[in-house]
Amino acid sequence: MTDSPAITSEAAVAENRASWCQEVLNTAPDRFHAGRQIARRLGALVENGLVEFGFWTPELQDWRIADGDVYLEILRPQEELDLTATNADVTFDRTLLPVVRCDAFTFAAASGLRAGDRDSIGDFYALVYRDQEGGLQRILDPLAASLPYGAFAPAEIYDVPAMQARRQDKGYFEQVKGETPHKFAPPTSILQVHVPTATPGGTLASLTRQFERIAARVGNRLTLEPDDELFAGYDAVQLLPVEPTTVYEAGPAFWNDMEGDDEAVTAHLMRPDTTNWGYDVVISGMATVNPVLLETARPDELVDLAAVLHNFPSYPKMLVLDVVFGHSDNQGLGALNSHYFAGPNMYGQNLAYHNPFVRAILLELQRRKVDFGADGVRVDGAQDFKWWDASTQEMRHDDEYLREMADTVQCVAGTEYRPWFVFEDGRPWPQEDWELSSDYRAVIKSQADSDPDVFQWGPLTFAHNTPFIYTFWLSKYWRLKEILHTGSNWISGTANHDTLRRGTQVSPKLNINTRLGDTKMEILDKAYDNPAVSILTYSVLPGVPMDFLNATARASWGFIRNQDDKYGVKVVAEEAISLKWQVDAYSYSIPGAFRFLKEMGFETREDLARFLEFLPALVEVTDYDLNTIATLLNAVEPPLAGPHPITVGGLKQIARAWMDDMHEYCNVSHSVSKLDPVQTHAMRRLRIFRLNNPWLRGNLRDDDHFRYLEPIEGRTVFAALRNAPQGGQVFTVCHMEGGETDEIDPLDLLPDSISRNGWELVIRGPGIGEDYTGGPITLRDSMGLVFTRGLDATRLAEEND
Repeated sequence: MTDSPAITSEAAVAENRASWCQEVLNTAPDRFHAGRQIARRLGALVENGLVEFGFWTPELQDWRIADGDVYLEILRPQEELDLTATNADVTFDRTLLPVVRCDAFTFAAASGLRAGDRDSIGDFYALVYRDQEGGLQRILDPLAASLPYGAFAPAEIYDVPAMQARRQDKGYFEQVKGETPHKFAPPTSILQVHVPTATPGGTLASLTRQFERIAARVGNRLTLEPDDELFAGYDAVQLLPVEPTTVYEAGPAFWNDMEGDDEAVTAHLMRPDTTNWGYDVVISGMATVNPVLLETARPDELVDLAAVLHNFPSYPKMLVLDVVFGHSDNQGLGALNSHYFAGPNMYGQNLAYHNPFVRAILLELQRRKVDFGADGVRVDGAQDFKWWDASTQEMRHDDEYLREMADTVQCVAGTEYRPWFVFEDGRPWPQEDWELSSDYRAVIKSQADSDPDVFQWGPLTFAHNTPFIYTFWLSKYWRLKEILHTGSNWISGTANHDTLRRGTQVSPKLNINTRLGDTKMEILDKAYDNPAVSILTYSVLPGVPMDFLNATARASWGFIRNQDDKYGVKVVAEEAISLKWQVDAYSYSIPGAFRFLKEMGFETREDLARFLEFLPALVEVTDYDLNTIATLLNAVEPPLAGPHPITVGGLKQIARAWMDDMHEYCNVSHSVSKLDPVQTHAMRRLRIFRLNNPWLRGNLRDDDHFRYLEPIEGRTVFAALRNAPQGGQVFTVCHMEGGETDEIDPLDLLPDSISRNGWELVIRGPGIGEDYTGGPITLRDSMGLVFTRGLDATRLAEEND
């Protein structure tokens, strides 16, 4: 490798930092405010030719580890390292540098270190201490800026200032720079994206190229193809979590030391390749990007995506990051010290929000992540941010922490700003009556005085919604009325990662709306990419609509996670019903589809379906006893397809094969050839309509109208009139479910006081011919129409957005 300056400890710098830390601890108003200041100096900070390191290490105090037994470990590969290689055995020179401790904090500084950037790989580091046997034990950095081998491996020293200096969207931020931090306002609509299934490449770089292509075509006024239209017309893109997630529960590890001493270490390295929907986080590493999502193993890919979105022609697009700080997976216990945790919960571990230093570090992790260039933040599971009140012996919601999240100031390109915030909060969930008792406004109410634009997920966006069961829309009419009158600060729409997964879990034996399609796959696809629902959401309902890419692409989706060992078979048993909704015999038979399951002997969908009929029942009746399950499966006559005999290990292999195959099957690229250009174009026009009429975000006024057509007569038809504040009107008719109407003139459904003259049809849903411009029509399930009067609809005639 290229010669580098010798690595030298800068003890005076570390001593000064420790003295500063002590001064902050002594003079700050309280420990939390001290923690906020100190947390800014934790991690590996590249500054002025040096690298300063800071760690919060209360475990060293707990274990009575002497200062002289603690070191900063620097690992430098002896040969060129390829971070994108599938696996390699790599020998690192190991340098152990002295540290300086201050209370529960540990500091070090050094010169001569290599800092990584887009074009080069930095040195790796961790904190280490000697155990009683003389071995070195690592303490990893939870605030790392780059984790090429995941959250359970040494971190890479990374030059974050250089990454920020090279970003291509500085003008986007500089234009809003002011004397006080800029506050980003809500977008008009959001595209929700799961990066691994959004493009064939499954990486942030691949997604960036997709938006670059669309931007070029829009900028040159070229026609967009159907798969391009799926990404167009939105002014915000929300990524499912992009933080490092759990690793393989039973191994192999992505970084595995094989041998070493104080001078060198040889490790077996594997490129991270887990599949996950993003929510199984370990908290450690939240300030950087999941290496699985990085084509180049460089976190710059997230900055690149932000820049392409912000520089998009015609309508710049916001980047919204989905962050998970409401829990940690149990694997987090192996990545962080015990002080971070407050006990188990249904997802893994509660976090110790009332530990002032934990609280400060969590907020610092959030700040660093959003500084990649996000102008919006969605907080997952806000109802889970709780602390134990010993005086009342109950868990309390930490609304003050949620406020602190929203008040955090970011700085990108020299511009200080506060992002737009969205909270998913269904409290009192998981209380049994939560669907009835939740008002989805707890955070909105608590932050109304400080942020009038704070949002929550609305009642039709929260997980348990199934719009393909008959009477859904009338049964939810009370919720629709809530949205109409109080939904201006709600995310709207019924298609997101939670609701679509919920749809795949529905029993086909329920009263399914078979008018949506001839097969279960067609029914599910149209339920979550429904023209009438979209027209209702975009032309009538207040708030900010959001669509999930896998839904609008009519691709598959599910609970995707291949790291489980102990409960992997149980997870597959719970997901088995999705086979009925998302995979038919033809889809299964396609070469390349379900290749791992086919290799295991499930050559046809029928083979797999028969196996999955038995598995869920046996998981339940045996109380998940894998040995008994294997024995009973082997006794089935005629024998089941798959490996013979079935063993516990074989069951786990089947579970892994299911997850890997389903992950590949869910990739949006597989649905491109099946897209209906009429549908994709109509839905893009609808989004442009919302862009051109942002006033629709507001709640209905006293002179607005919304009703369903009576008598019901076996169908649900909504009619809505909305009045623009500056003049002009929008009238919408949507057939939500049920039988067809008699031939009617939609304008006859207007309130009696409203003239029928001067209306122009601007949106017609698929299924309504282009020759229809108004007058009598028979409306059928999923049809919708939008008329305007006194509004400029010329932008809708443009080919591009």
